[in-house]
Amino acid sequence: MIRYLRGKIIKKEEAKDCFVVVDVGGVGYRVFVSKKTFDSLPDFGEEVELFCYFDFKENSIKLYGFLKEEELKFFEVLGRIKGVGPKIALNIASQSNLEEMKEKIRSKDEKIFENVPGIGKKKAMAIILELSDKLEDVFRIQEKTKRKKKNDDAEESLISLGFSRQEARAALAAVPKEIDDIEGKIKEALKLLGKNK
Repeated sequence: MIRYLRGKIIKKEEAKDCFVVVDVGGVGYRVFVSKKTFDSLPDFGEEVELFCYFDFKENSIKLYGFLKEEELKFFEVLGRIKGVGPKIALNIASQSNLEEMKEKIRSKDEKIFENVPGIGKKKAMAIILELSDKLEDVFRIQEKTKRKKKNDDAEESLISLGFSRQEARAALAAVPKEIDDIEGKIKEALKLLGKNK
C-alpha cells in the first residue's frame, strides 16, 4: 500500500477533480488532491512530499494526497462516516486549521462545512455528531506525535552537546510536562544534567 510519496511534479491539472502527477524514480503517480492542497503545491518541476491514501476498489484504484499527515488521518476518520465519500472527505480534511476545526465540531457549529461542495446543513450536523466521538482519538494521536517530535529534536541537540543518548533521554524524561517547547526542554534538561555531574 502506498502511504507516502516524494518526487517531482510533472503535471498539475485543476479540472473537475484536481490532481497532480508525481515522478518517483521514473514512475508517474497520479494523486487526487483538494482545491486547497492544489493551491499550496510547489510549481511544476519542483519536489513535493505527499501523505497518501490508497483507495482500492473492484473497478478503480486511486491515490489521495495531503501535505500533512494529520490531514490524511482525519480523511481516514471521515471515510468511515456513512454518506461521506472520498471526494467530500478530501475537501473536509484539507479545510482550515485542524485545531480550529476541532473546536467548531465540539461547539456543534455546522457552518464549518459551508464551503464544502455536497454538504448541506442536515448532512453537516450528521457528520459533526459522528465526528464528536471519533475526533478525540485523532487529536490524541496528533498530540503524541508532536510531543515525540519535540523530544526527538531536543534529544539530538543534547547529543550534539556531548551527552550520551542514554543521558539525554533520562534528562528529558524528567523535564516537567508543562514545558512544551524544544528550547525550554533543552534548558531544563541541561540543568538536570549539570546537577548529575
